[in-house]
Amino acid sequence: MSDYINVSKIFGENVFNDTAMQERLPKKVYKELKQTIEEGKELDPEIADVIAHEMKEWAIEKGATHYTHWFQPLTGTTAEKHDSFITAPMSNGKVLMSFSGKELIKGEPDASSFPSGGLRATFEARGYTAWDCTSPAFVRQDAAGATLCIPTAFCSYTGEALDQKTPLLRSMEAINVQALRLLRLFGNTTSKRVTPSVGPEQEYFLVDAEKFRQRKDLVYTGRTLFGAPPAKGQELDDHYFGTIRQRIAAFMKDVNEELWKLGVSSKTQHNEVAPAQHELAPIYAPANVAVDHNQIIMQTLKRIASQHGMKCLLHEKPFAGVNGSGKHNNWSLTTDDGINLLDPGKTPHENIQFLLVLTCILKAVDTHADLLRESASDVGNDHRLGAHEAPPAVISVFLGEQLEDVMEQLISTGEATHSIKGGKLRTGVRTLPDLAKDATDRNRTSPFAFTGNKFEFRMVGSRDSVGPANTVINTIVAEAFKEACDEIEKSDNFAEAVHDLIKKYASDHYRIVFNGNGYSEAWIEEAKRRGLPVINSMVEAIPALTTDKAIRLFGEFGVFTEAELRSRAEIQYEAYAKTINIEVKAMLNIASKQIIPAVIKYTKSLADSINAVRAACDADISVQEDLLRETSRLLREAKTALVRLNEIEQEAINMEEGAVRANFYHDKAVPAMEALRRPVDELEMIVDKSVWPMPSYGDLLFEV
Repeated sequence: MSDYINVSKIFGENVFNDTAMQERLPKKVYKELKQTIEEGKELDPEIADVIAHEMKEWAIEKGATHYTHWFQPLTGTTAEKHDSFITAPMSNGKVLMSFSGKELIKGEPDASSFPSGGLRATFEARGYTAWDCTSPAFVRQDAAGATLCIPTAFCSYTGEALDQKTPLLRSMEAINVQALRLLRLFGNTTSKRVTPSVGPEQEYFLVDAEKFRQRKDLVYTGRTLFGAPPAKGQELDDHYFGTIRQRIAAFMKDVNEELWKLGVSSKTQHNEVAPAQHELAPIYAPANVAVDHNQIIMQTLKRIASQHGMKCLLHEKPFAGVNGSGKHNNWSLTTDDGINLLDPGKTPHENIQFLLVLTCILKAVDTHADLLRESASDVGNDHRLGAHEAPPAVISVFLGEQLEDVMEQLISTGEATHSIKGGKLRTGVRTLPDLAKDATDRNRTSPFAFTGNKFEFRMVGSRDSVGPANTVINTIVAEAFKEACDEIEKSDNFAEAVHDLIKKYASDHYRIVFNGNGYSEAWIEEAKRRGLPVINSMVEAIPALTTDKAIRLFGEFGVFTEAELRSRAEIQYEAYAKTINIEVKAMLNIASKQIIPAVIKYTKSLADSINAVRAACDADISVQEDLLRETSRLLREAKTALVRLNEIEQEAINMEEGAVRANFYHDKAVPAMEALRRPVDELEMIVDKSVWPMPSYGDLLFEV
């Protein structure tokens, strides 16, 4: 059949991966590059020239005319500057195609135009991109033609990190060093590297492109600032895992094909909870590669959606009252020889190494819950976290019945003697086989859940980079491993020291463990009693970046300098203020230019109807009069709220930039926006649909 896809044949065909390198590079060059990748050696310039030449030739064969250093500035998206391979014209009028090792290793985009939090002044333009050779280059084919994309880190002229990639790479090295220390103490002499593996699940909405264009709130902000709930939402749970509609299936097919060509292991696709909501999940990859792959996934979803006459919405809460979108970050630690440090085995109570790793992670999460919460902070996530549809805004760890029982044994008696076993799940139908039953159920309300051989951090927002979350997880766990190794190395009795540490960490940090319903109000109160941080918004989370504890942690492992942390805090405050500012201006614009005129037009038609009926006969016109009164009341309320929101916007302009302005927007503007939305949404339920100036929730969610 014409659209048959041979996945194994096309997978990675547009990636300069290990297979391509082996085929094209001289053996000596290939060996040197592999050493650089595996051991972190510096790449020789002459070797780089050979690699660059072969990479260029390979890319040209794929149709590439340009190359770009593809990096991830602190905007949440990727950035790129395209340069062609052509040289200056020769005397005969022809040009050569060239690409040097210097061009491969280093680029120089303008650093002043990206958020730096004060690290770069406006007049200080110089910044550098540096090739991350552990993440393979790829050729992206789109409307611009084919472009060789080189994954890079991005730093300032003075060496500070200006991106999501650099700190992540630093944190990966930190946890590698400390995890290897721990493994050596347990007698492992063969593993040479420990790498955090990550699998981010991507949720998204698809809406019709034409309807999208009629919603200026979606165009400007990525979410609906107004909108009454439709008659049907997600109450019946009929969309979740339901049959994928043909238009969506065609889109998913093209997405998968594109991602497979780029070496992204797109594996799972399905309808999510909300109407028009879907999910894509890849297989695990090293953390830095997974971060790159997730950016590729988000770009591909948007591009392919446009080709199918749709728009992909990655905002965490595009529709009020409808399930929002997140990105579950599945994190584990694996060695180069295939050992998963988070695999408990069949008898976790006997797996001493696993128990130490587990209790170290509990210690890390408990000690730095505020930092972990901040790593998932986003303006859009404020609408999602704690909304009884996603993880609560309080960090806790779910272990499951089996591990919880082991922990309780350790805490109460000092040793664990048994593990709860899985059994048989009997279906009650003779023709169906009995199923193996896991010893532990799952808990979808937990923000940091153990799920068999990994931890699933569920707080990350759907449009955010997973870089910050994994940087934090890697670093805090590295600290816990270091402190454990320091203690064990001081002891003359290894077994006793390990046993004591496991019991101590389990006892001291068990408060972070919660296996119940994270959505309940009772849990919030319980969390406060336990002394856990309850952080409900982005502006409340940002200060965690600049505490003495955070500065000491990141400084010790060389992940962030104090200056880099303070700059990131400033960038976060700035991002919050600017985002809310855009939303406020969009609301003012839409309400004053579209909604209020439409409602006035409707009230006039009601008044004309009343006058016409009154003039014609003595019929009952109470319905029209009631509608006119109610509409006029809500119109007055909307206008009053509009004026107040405009006043607040003017006040905000004069506020000091940074924390002061961000907090003002959070405390004053956000409630004022809700005050304007409330009467407008009520009006939508009254005003004639033909008069209402934009597609409804029902139009957007069910007509795609």
